[in-house]
Amino acid sequence: MRIWKHSPRDGILLAFSVVQLAVMIWLAAGWDEASVAWRVIGFVVIAVMTAYNVIVVSHLFTHVPWFASARLNAVASLLNSVDIGQSVQAYHLTHVRNHHRFNNDPIGPDGTTRDKSSTYKDGENGEHTPLLRYVFQGAAESMLDRAKDLYAVTRLWRVGAHEQNLLTLAASREPKRTRELRQVQADRAAHCLALAGFAVISWQWTLFCYIPAFFVALAMVNVQNYYRHYGADPSNRAADAVSHYSRLYNLVAFNDGYHQEHHLSPATHWSKLPTVRDRREDELEAQPRIVSPVPAMLGFLHRDRPLLHKDKTTRSPG
Repeated sequence: MRIWKHSPRDGILLAFSVVQLAVMIWLAAGWDEASVAWRVIGFVVIAVMTAYNVIVVSHLFTHVPWFASARLNAVASLLNSVDIGQSVQAYHLTHVRNHHRFNNDPIGPDGTTRDKSSTYKDGENGEHTPLLRYVFQGAAESMLDRAKDLYAVTRLWRVGAHEQNLLTLAASREPKRTRELRQVQADRAAHCLALAGFAVISWQWTLFCYIPAFFVALAMVNVQNYYRHYGADPSNRAADAVSHYSRLYNLVAFNDGYHQEHHLSPATHWSKLPTVRDRREDELEAQPRIVSPVPAMLGFLHRDRPLLHKDKTTRSPG
């Protein structure tokens, strides 16, 4: 019987998910006896692991589920929903079916962006949203959404009629539509019940460590997404994202640096992204695009980054 849909190396991602959950339980259980220094370390560990899971682990899973079995994928979705504090199935709908459809589009004639996570959403005069606003307002909005998930216990976490974004993005045909919406419900139940479980273990850890660390993780994720697209050309499918080709980073982050290649072929397994670059090299090099010398999380250090979204007549290769 085949277990892995694409590669046994996805087992490393699964192992990270399991370890993260174990670390959270361990830190919660030891909070009362922990020193101030250890509590600070635990805070950083939770923030970094959660951000890494969103950016790498769950992101890859939403595009290319790990298992051949739909049931095992459903369980993996539950596990990662606990780890990232939100429904992985909802992440799939909003990211794969919205972001990768509209590719960080600028504000259109209707005064908004079609990509709900676009870096242009709150910008002016064709510019990106200011970094701090994108990072912290986005994190605050995500925290509010998680509070709404908690309140959804009143309807057993089902997707409500008012949640038109998710209802529109869910599959139009049955039984796939029902299966996806039920997975959102199950994911929400998992992460909300896990939060309650953490509070039982240590409400102090939950209130003073986990929740603030979760907010920091969301902010880190927003920094990552911002510099994955900052300065790129949303009108050009071969230049609408920013790549980073460091071997070390791509080893640790499972080829996350191949972001332009990922946009060109979002259904490609992470292990094959370098081949996408090789296969489409002529297309990629045929026009100016941005290749960053630093990972997206450190994109603010890329001081001389070309701004391809501005005057196309003055572009220079990135």
